[in-house]
Amino acid sequence: MSEALAGVRVLEVAAWTFVPAAGAVLADWGADVIKVEHPEMGDPQRGLVSMGLIPGGPDAVNYIMEQPNRGKRSIGIDISTTEGLEILYKLVESSDVFLTSFLPAVRQRLKVDVEHIRAINPTIVYARGSGQGPVGVDRERPGYDGSVYWGRGGIANALTPADSKFPIGGRAAFGDLAGGMAIAGGIAAGLLQLARTGEAPVIDVSLLGLAMWQLSPDIVASGLYGGDPMPKFSRNSSPNPLVGSYRTSDDRFITLMMLQSDRYWPEFCTCIGRSDLITDERFVDGGARFANREECVQELDAEFATKTYEEWKAMLRGLTGAWAPVQMASELVDDPMVAANGYLSRVERGDGKSYDLVVNPVQMDETADQLQPAPDHGQHTEEILLEMGFDWDAIIAYKEVGAIL
Repeated sequence: MSEALAGVRVLEVAAWTFVPAAGAVLADWGADVIKVEHPEMGDPQRGLVSMGLIPGGPDAVNYIMEQPNRGKRSIGIDISTTEGLEILYKLVESSDVFLTSFLPAVRQRLKVDVEHIRAINPTIVYARGSGQGPVGVDRERPGYDGSVYWGRGGIANALTPADSKFPIGGRAAFGDLAGGMAIAGGIAAGLLQLARTGEAPVIDVSLLGLAMWQLSPDIVASGLYGGDPMPKFSRNSSPNPLVGSYRTSDDRFITLMMLQSDRYWPEFCTCIGRSDLITDERFVDGGARFANREECVQELDAEFATKTYEEWKAMLRGLTGAWAPVQMASELVDDPMVAANGYLSRVERGDGKSYDLVVNPVQMDETADQLQPAPDHGQHTEEILLEMGFDWDAIIAYKEVGAIL
């Protein structure tokens, strides 16, 4: 674990993946992240095992819950009660960051909006993640990765092939996890502003804004030239045959990404054993390859179909131009660069069982993070309350009225 944020306390009142993923990153960086969960319901993602979306059984690991909640402490508080809100406010006093995914009306109803939290701690960095953004006509609408990031944000349309009858579907929490990194970065910048100026900002990140950032070349081009000017090329009409994926004889794929085609064409042709293509008039330079791009792609298709995936990986190893095997998620576990850089961290459960979680992509001093598991529902309730100065009589009284787990 990095110690960059050691001594920073983050109070997380959030659920699902988008905003909690930010808390996980902050915990990776050394912050004490306290996750506030309802005493009975907890984070809804805990229920995915019982809903059948996660494999069950005694050895089941709710990985959708683990990945964005590792390294935190969980306290079960019903903040809709007077007693629960008192406890939350007491935690606010000693926190540096308040992190939430609640919509504006819910924040107001529960009295955890900016003015409520800042009335207790004026220098707290207040961070909120939303679907469509913090202001405007749709600020109260719920927004999830699949609806806002993929749909409204244009990602699905941009990635869907022209001949597809339906928009391409997203992977689980794809935009959520990227958004969590954005929120964590914003919070880090907010803490720096606080240290330099004494003024704490309100941090906002939305899934819509994230999607637009990632789609910015298309959006800027559209504003400049109208319509959707960024073309969607089919494989055979790609302007540069050295950019694209090719099928191997065993139905795997190799992706080429050599944008400077004239620079790499001779080396590439020599590497694949087709030096005759270097002087072929149809492909002799970038202009010729563009004019005859369909023929060029066909030539490369035929060549790649002669060898297996593993054979091509070995043959292309010495090529200086960019290329990569198209891997499955299961293959990344054994990727030598993943192991060398510590991109997976082995987490030990309390029962002696272990599993891997993916570390966040930021490394400090070339040191891989060593992750801790996500907490059980309300696991640290009593521990945190005792740290705050409550005695056992008070804790029992809070339990009796249902304010805490």
